[in-house]
This record gives sequence, structure tokens and C-alpha cells, in this order.
Amino acid sequence: MTDINFIKKLSSLDNNVQYKPAVRDNENNTVFKDLFKEKLKDKAENEVVFSKHASERIRERNIDVDAEVTDKLNQASEQAKDKGLKNVLVMIDNQAFIISTQNNKVVTALNSRDLKENIFTNIDGAVIK
Repeated sequence: MTDINFIKKLSSLDNNVQYKPAVRDNENNTVFKDLFKEKLKDKAENEVVFSKHASERIRERNIDVDAEVTDKLNQASEQAKDKGLKNVLVMIDNQAFIISTQNNKVVTALNSRDLKENIFTNIDGAVIK
């Protein structure tokens, strides 16, 4: 059974509470939004992405691409770009990745088994991590 007095007390509480919307400083809010968008854009531009071909090779060859490997790929891409390299071989823990630094894209990936007797062409540098 519902206590009607309890319901009346609850409903009277709403009448006593006054809603005051928060005052926002639009200038600071806009500056923050712009800075946040800029940082996201910079991060997105510096992150490597995996081509469809590279994604298939990673899956087929059971290559573990965790956060640490991704960080190393990002660092290697940045280092290669700073040296003016366009297509770079990146070696990480007996795994090889070819990165196009022009669009920060991993083009292909090889595991240690597939590295043997392999010749890499059309690269203009290598980064070993």
C-alpha cells in the first residue's frame, strides 16, 4: 500500500528546489574546444594506419600488433619522416613492417619466418626498434 503523505512530501521537495543553469564562459569554452580539436587532429595525423593488405598479412601471419608495437611504429614513422624518408622498413622484435611515411600507412608486415631469404625493394631507409 502506498503512503500518500510520503508522496506529498516528495512532490513538495521539487517545489522548493530551484534550478539554476550553470553559467559558461563561452570564450574559454571555445578556446578549449579549438585546442582539443587541434590536438585530436595532430594525434590522428601522426598515428599510423594499416592498409587492407597489411591487415590481411598481420592476420595471416599471426603478428601481434599491440599498443607497444603501434607506439614503436608511430615513433619510427616520425623519425623516418624527419629524415625525409618516404618508404621505410621498420624492424620490431624480429618482425618487419613497411611504412609509407607520406600517409602514415603500414603497407605490409612480415614475421620472423617470412623474413628469411627476403629482399626488400623500393625502400629508402630502415628503422630498427
